[in-house]
Amino acid sequence: MSPSIVSVEAHDVRFPTSRMLDGSDAMNPDPDYSAAYVIVRTDAGDGHEGHGFAFTIGRGNDLQTAAIATLAPLVEGLPLDDTLADMGAFWRHLVHDSQLRWLGPEKGVVHMAIGALVNAVWDLKAKREGKPLWKLLADLTPEQIVDLVDFRYLTDALTRDEALSILRGAAAGRAEREEHLRANGYPAYTTTPGWLGYDDDKLARLCKEALAAGFDQIKLKVGADLDDDIRRMRIAREICGPDVLIGVDANQRWDTDVAVEWIRALAPYDPCWVEEPTSPDDILAHAEIARAVAPIKIATGEHVQNRVVVKQLLQARAIEVLQIDATRVAGVNENIANLLLAAKFGVPVCPHAGGVGLCELVQHLAMFDYVAVSGSLDGRVIEYVDHLHEHFLDPVVMDHGRYRAPTEPGFSSTVRQDTLTTYAYPGGPAWTG
Repeated sequence: MSPSIVSVEAHDVRFPTSRMLDGSDAMNPDPDYSAAYVIVRTDAGDGHEGHGFAFTIGRGNDLQTAAIATLAPLVEGLPLDDTLADMGAFWRHLVHDSQLRWLGPEKGVVHMAIGALVNAVWDLKAKREGKPLWKLLADLTPEQIVDLVDFRYLTDALTRDEALSILRGAAAGRAEREEHLRANGYPAYTTTPGWLGYDDDKLARLCKEALAAGFDQIKLKVGADLDDDIRRMRIAREICGPDVLIGVDANQRWDTDVAVEWIRALAPYDPCWVEEPTSPDDILAHAEIARAVAPIKIATGEHVQNRVVVKQLLQARAIEVLQIDATRVAGVNENIANLLLAAKFGVPVCPHAGGVGLCELVQHLAMFDYVAVSGSLDGRVIEYVDHLHEHFLDPVVMDHGRYRAPTEPGFSSTVRQDTLTTYAYPGGPAWTG
């Protein structure tokens, strides 16, 4: 009898990061990094499970976990081999469900729950094939890669044939880029110094530590108070000197005219980009801000809800940096679409990773992009935050400001069992002690 997926198990896992103000910014002053965590089990008898999650920052993680549980009947009972052989069909099976689409379509809690499940099944597939996910994806043919993508709503900007052309154009140098990646890693920047709740002394100390660790780009949170932001930027620039890049992140704080005024006030300190200056849904506002503050770059992506909004941001020339997120959209498949769109428009992808487990996931997507899609590292960095990696069985490895390429099979998404117990909400010891 052929094996099947037998269970989908959801966990509400939360970390009390608000106690030290880790992750604090102008819109989210007291986040508790959290994961609506899912385990997909089969009866294949090989011991492999699929692990995935959607990232939240505390309250509402129960809603996200419930959404994953609601999707379980659409996954349980599926034939394992057929599902893993056609991951494009699996994605459409969930995203195109005729009743669930009414809750979106393709946005919000349900879409993120689909992403957690899709990522978990990709983790399972990579484990069964004995490859890290980035390598599994990079080994696919251009035809196999485009079969993963839903081109509905995209063809005015990117057709299947154009995507094939991009991938075929990158095919010739795959082996050399993979060798370079394994030898040298992927460049990173760090947000660790820049959380808004940190005082000036901690900011200064962490900037120095970032330089000593080999980072040549950092990021500061801004947007609560202009005088504070100017002072903090001045401190960071004095420590980092003129050659280290400093990005800033407003976390959607501003209206359009305020964003322009605020960014111009920070311009003397040479920000390399301004992230999320306004609502992530407001494409026209991003475009207006980008024109007004050029040559300072505008970056957005961690809250962009689907490939359609990514398409429009690129069409409108509203961003110069795309920051994909591994758990905001519907998983690996939709992020492959986003990578292809960025390649079509010539926009670098610098993934968002400010949250529990996001560094572990997005490294695979960026490395796949380098090897098999864009073929470039120019202007590309992955965010890094030094939080909570110890809770993963295959945590990121940072070496002189660069992500080392993962070698363990899977998506690096498996959380330790003792972590699932200790940080279970609300009954785990981390919350009851």
